[in-house]
Amino acid sequence: MEYSLGERVYQRRMTRRDFLWLTGVSTLGAVGGCAVNPVSGDRQLMLMSEAQEISIDKEQSPHQFSNDYGATQDASLNQYIAQVGQHLASTSHRPKMPYSFRAVNATYVNAYAFPGGSIAATRGILLELDNEAELAALMGHEIGHVNARHSAQRMSQGMLTNAVVMGVGTVVQMTKYADYAELVTGLGGMGAGALLARYSRENEREADRLGMEYMTQSGLNPQGMVGLMEVLVDKSKHQPSALEMMFATHPMSSERYNTAKQALTSQFKGRQTMPENRERYMDSTAGLRRVKNAILAMQNGEQAMGKEEFQKAEPEFSKALKIAPTDYAGLVLMSKCQMGLEQPAQAQRFAEKAKQIYPAEAQAHHISGITQMAMKRFDRAYQNFSTYERLLPGNPSTIFLKGLSQESMQNKQVAAREYSRYLKAVNKGGQASHARQRLQSWGFIK
Repeated sequence: MEYSLGERVYQRRMTRRDFLWLTGVSTLGAVGGCAVNPVSGDRQLMLMSEAQEISIDKEQSPHQFSNDYGATQDASLNQYIAQVGQHLASTSHRPKMPYSFRAVNATYVNAYAFPGGSIAATRGILLELDNEAELAALMGHEIGHVNARHSAQRMSQGMLTNAVVMGVGTVVQMTKYADYAELVTGLGGMGAGALLARYSRENEREADRLGMEYMTQSGLNPQGMVGLMEVLVDKSKHQPSALEMMFATHPMSSERYNTAKQALTSQFKGRQTMPENRERYMDSTAGLRRVKNAILAMQNGEQAMGKEEFQKAEPEFSKALKIAPTDYAGLVLMSKCQMGLEQPAQAQRFAEKAKQIYPAEAQAHHISGITQMAMKRFDRAYQNFSTYERLLPGNPSTIFLKGLSQESMQNKQVAAREYSRYLKAVNKGGQASHARQRLQSWGFIK
């Protein structure tokens, strides 16, 4: 693929990774010292305050949730997950953290927590669980990460970067549908999980232990943790691709499973008569299970798209939309697939329907903007990027694309304003060089 950067021309193969939205870019500076771990009571190196944990969470978690196609529109399911999560959190070591819980529309198998207590479970993993005790084990494990301050600890150790939404930094002039297709298909695909902590095995063991503690304190059977481990082990044998992100962020081992079984018969012996609440879980997830086959088809389609096998992905998404024609994630995924097939008009049609289905969720607006750019409808592209930024501020890449849209319409004054905004957030990379060169050539800066 060829693209221009000022007077110079570069040519190289653009990878999908070039187009990740969400990239860790800088470690946190020293802003604290030692602190008392709220779980163990021991003093530990901690360069991040609780207020900073909450601030990072508020800034970054909305982007990950949107990357996962937003919270599911099944209000009763989200309410149920929130009830289970909040009850668990009330028994934890940090009950006053601003916890929030939701199911997200992503189909891969995972659950995750941000350091301030924003926690999500994907539709993919919720379909694998059998009862409320297993859900409590899952949520309790994530609450355990928050309570033990695992993310803050790894940031303090310089092992985890402070992830910032930044521009992708290379594409500045897109001339072929394939260029736009790479930009679209990278969104929400390989980028999923870019903001999430990669925990150590020690972190995982501690979170498992805390999860069992919190779930029993909330009145649920600790067998749920063993059941959750069995689900993950079985899934890893039969469909490992669906667990790639989970095992990347939450290392799994036979040791964790055996430790949970041992704890069940020792520390938590006598608690196995506590309820598992299977009926309540099944009632609460009935709507999700009705579209199970659609979600499985989406998993297959995403796996094919990850290999850039768009011809194989398309029938999977068609199957999913035949079962669930108004599924937001299915519509967005089909839009991405159509761009991969270099069919921007078709991609636009699916993106527009996704916007109508879930107008408050941002990702479809961004993709719609890119499809409009591919069809040289730069005014409509700008409108979509503006809507995206209103719904989900903080993505410099969107600001750059707004500037590029205005430049393509020869609106130098507005383009200069957007490029100036972009350079305040990002000052390195191909996009920054392009923005700076335009501002200089137009006489806005020297």
